Amino acid sequence: MRSLRSLKRRVLGGGLLAALCALGPLTTAARAQETELPNERWSFQSALGTFDLAAAQRGFAVYAQVCSNCHSMEYLHFRDLAGIGLSPEQIKAVAATFTVPLGLDDQGQPKEGPGLPSSQFRSPFPNAKAAAAANNGAVPPDLSLIINAREGGPNYVYGVLTGYTNPPPGFALQEGLFYNKAFPGHQIHMPQPLQDGQVTFEGGAPNNISDEARDVVTFLAWAANPEMVERKQMGVRVVLFLIFMTGLTYAVKRKVWSDVH
Repeated sequence: MRSLRSLKRRVLGGGLLAALCALGPLTTAARAQETELPNERWSFQSALGTFDLAAAQRGFAVYAQVCSNCHSMEYLHFRDLAGIGLSPEQIKAVAATFTVPLGLDDQGQPKEGPGLPSSQFRSPFPNAKAAAAANNGAVPPDLSLIINAREGGPNYVYGVLTGYTNPPPGFALQEGLFYNKAFPGHQIHMPQPLQDGQVTFEGGAPNNISDEARDVVTFLAWAANPEMVERKQMGVRVVLFLIFMTGLTYAVKRKVWSDVH
């Protein structure tokens, strides 16, 4: 009986050891798949944070000149750009640089023309199949809510935009894909979208890859949360009101109960 129990312990122990040995390579492989997100500081993330409107305007320029070639922002209209500080005249001029659908002509055929402030941002592709066909089988996501839709928010998007590099030795990169440190699995269909000096900003603002990425992330954060500043300001007012009411209630309580022993 003892020998049988001893044999059973050895078999179980050997199985456990084999399992742990097998787990080792899996753990190493899992670590190799971990994403590397940066830890950037953003003006809009603190409790009282606000959007850097100059950066958001530069970010819109990056989107308009680079990102809009593949990505839609279907929840935005040109008139919404007033939220990043553009004047009505600027919005009208910006909208006119885009060609958008303008309904049907007298023969019932679709017609296009310069955008209006009321125009919706146009998708670069007529449908998802066309988008996939032009992008190696992957449909570029809409960017309207991308900051809220991805874990890590602005750091994730910034990490993807700046995370292109050569794969490490031994990494099996699939044909047609690109290595990215921040993208889950590190294999992404999108080629590196930003280049140093790709967008020239008014006033000569820095325009290397990291600067362009920070600016477009600021714009996308505003697009996903255009009411954020007003919401935070309302929160501050509510907190101050509650503090005032708490003090007033305590003062009334002391007055009412001052003669009670």
